[in-house]
Amino acid sequence: QVQLVESGGGLVQPGGSLRLSCAASGIIVSINNMGWYRRAPGKERELVATISSGGRTTYADSVKGRFIISRDNARSAVYLQMNSLKPEDTAVYYCRQGVSNNWGQGTQVTVSS
Repeated sequence: QVQLVESGGGLVQPGGSLRLSCAASGIIVSINNMGWYRRAPGKERELVATISSGGRTTYADSVKGRFIISRDNARSAVYLQMNSLKPEDTAVYYCRQGVSNNWGQGTQVTVSS
């Protein structure tokens, strides 16, 4: 059974940083495409960043240059380093295995002064 557990969210001031973690069990992250998504209040869930099994990364235009997705195969974890955070980054962030129905429960990120 696949389980994805996100952590690392919280309240941060504009311009600050957070690192989100996604602990995966039941899958081997090194051979899976993994992604981070977010849902802001009143908006649809959107793709933030992906990392392929080969290590290729993609980012939404809104986070390019500020966010970095990475993977630790030994820890079976995927990370999202978020820098220069803006109020519009406020959302619940989710980890997902590829395009499957395997999602984490989400972690809240609030950017506010």
